[in-house]
Amino acid sequence: MSYSKLAAMVATVAVFATHPLGAFAQMGMPPGGAMGPTEVGVMVLEETEVPFSVTLPGRAVAEAQTEIRPRVSGMIEDIVFRPGTFVQVGDVLFRLEADSYEAAHAAALAALASAEVTRDAAQATVDRYERLEGVGVTTSDLQAAQATLAQAKAGVSSAEAALQSATLDLDRVEVTSPIAGFADVSNVSVGAIVTANQTDALTTVTALDPIYVDVAESAARIARVRERIDAGSMQPGETLAATLELESGTSYDGTGRLVSPGVTVSTTTGAVDMRFEFDNPDRMILPGQFLRVNVEIGRQTAILVPQRATERQADGSLT
Repeated sequence: MSYSKLAAMVATVAVFATHPLGAFAQMGMPPGGAMGPTEVGVMVLEETEVPFSVTLPGRAVAEAQTEIRPRVSGMIEDIVFRPGTFVQVGDVLFRLEADSYEAAHAAALAALASAEVTRDAAQATVDRYERLEGVGVTTSDLQAAQATLAQAKAGVSSAEAALQSATLDLDRVEVTSPIAGFADVSNVSVGAIVTANQTDALTTVTALDPIYVDVAESAARIARVRERIDAGSMQPGETLAATLELESGTSYDGTGRLVSPGVTVSTTTGAVDMRFEFDNPDRMILPGQFLRVNVEIGRQTAILVPQRATERQADGSLT
């Protein structure tokens, strides 16, 4: 061993011999070589009530949706609405050519006027025969006049019904919306010939606010929840409240109200259908959209432990 290496070893031993505390400090150990006690946090765990909820797949359903069809036949003369706009009940969507219906209405008016003249004449004859019965007018003449009057009155009733029908047809050349909602695109163009109550819809009007969300819950899980409520381990809520998660993963701002709790179990799925109603002023939810529905069923007693105080086992459980 060289003289320089021997000198370095002697110097190191001298330092440890004269400064033992400093040596232990550099090693992170207390004098005597034993590790000190590890500092730990202490938390008192208490029972508390927490919500019990389930997450279910749901599908949005329009509160009202109507396919618009003509109730009379004719040619489309005008498309009044703009697709995507909000329409009120009774707003005109389409206008059909009205010439033939105006003519039919005028003819019905004339027929009614003629029937009323005939009735009035028959009534006058009966009145005169009643005064002259036995004095130049036989009973059979009076009876014949009365029969003619009855026939004339029936003619008036028939003419009134025909006029009412013609009036309805004339009114129906304007195709209106029966509900308030948003109008879809038009499936026809100006000049198209349409028929009364045809299969193909002219357009569709959909009410979007509020909107329904339908979910299906397992009947078996409902039974288990009821058992827990009966046993006192869960307190049911006054009402079932629901929140939504959109397809983008964001939470929807609003709470749903249960409007249809479901009273039958599906024989094919073993589930009970439920319907919630959500306010939808911004039209964020559209019919047919799939959503995640978080339903708060009740509240249960639990002991909450911070996640950092637990360890996850190989099987995924926390201890």
